Amino acid sequence: MILQHTNTLVIGASISGLASAACLQKQNIEYIIIEKNEQIASPWLNHYDRLHLHTSKRFSHLPYKKFGKNIPRYPSREQVLNYLKDYQNEFNIFPAFNLEALSVNKVEDGWITETKRGQIHSKYTVMATGAYDKPNPIDFNGMETFEGKILHSADYKTGKDFRGQKVLVVGFGNSACEIAIDLTEQGAAVSMSVRSEVNIVPRDVLGLPVLELSLLLSRLSPRIADTLSAPLLNGLVGRLGGLGLAKKTYGPLEQIRRDGKVPVLDIGTLDLIRKGEIKIRKGIDFIQGRYVYFKNGLRESFDAIVAGIGFSREGLKIVDVGPGRLADLHLSTRQQKYFGEAGLYFCGYWISPTGQIREIALDARRIARDIAAKQGHI
Repeated sequence: MILQHTNTLVIGASISGLASAACLQKQNIEYIIIEKNEQIASPWLNHYDRLHLHTSKRFSHLPYKKFGKNIPRYPSREQVLNYLKDYQNEFNIFPAFNLEALSVNKVEDGWITETKRGQIHSKYTVMATGAYDKPNPIDFNGMETFEGKILHSADYKTGKDFRGQKVLVVGFGNSACEIAIDLTEQGAAVSMSVRSEVNIVPRDVLGLPVLELSLLLSRLSPRIADTLSAPLLNGLVGRLGGLGLAKKTYGPLEQIRRDGKVPVLDIGTLDLIRKGEIKIRKGIDFIQGRYVYFKNGLRESFDAIVAGIGFSREGLKIVDVGPGRLADLHLSTRQQKYFGEAGLYFCGYWISPTGQIREIALDARRIARDIAAKQGHI
């Protein structure tokens, strides 16, 4: 049953979806935007309280609307949410909420998106569900015996819930590092289990956001850019070996290209490690009762474990395309071989060294212009 016909369907109403909707409006393109949750920006609404943007507001805004002058350089979670709500209202974006896309399939004259309330037929479809939309499953050997609480970072809200407790944070990504800071500030005794080698860069370099340095180096290959910036970054970050951390054999920009993951933008975690307020442990071997056994043989008891183990791209499984099309998303929209092929677009899936929200804004503009050009609007 066809629920609705539209020129363009946008799937997802968080940052990528809102940016896409605004850009489509600017090109006078008819669209519908659907969202599986009951409000916009669900990821930001559900994130932990302490979260801040790790990239400067100067480059981390959506098309046609900047953050207000009274907002600090690195907006808080609440300030980002207020900005997105204002953005929705300013551009009169009205998503169909509680409407989840179950499958997206090509038909002769466009795309059919299946939902629980029927099908939506669109000539063009924009996937905007987010680069990483589903928490990776927690799977520690013996975790079923743990006598405390184990939760994914997606379910973590505030360190106040763990005051006075011994907490192990697993992982060393940006969320894990900020959660470790929050736990420490709120009175928990924090250790971090770090299994892999890491790249760490300061969020600010000589008073400027590191993003601005990345922009200056963005025209170079990642390897050359890393080589040029290494002396400065190494001098600012310092030696990691004495802290129990191991540095990757390749640099932060090469890490984004190879692994599709951003390096840690340090906002104070290293300082707390150096002061001994956050302790570094090896990867987990197994868990037994309240004890965690680490790969180096150390055993330690904990009251809680926060798994900062990342997210996967499960949302893309609903789209009926081949592996080549999905592999294309490891490139920017400027370099994608299949950009806009058959009227299908992906907004915000490439992990950018110059800031994710900045890249989303660029994607949304390119997508809207491409649809308009195909229809003869420009």
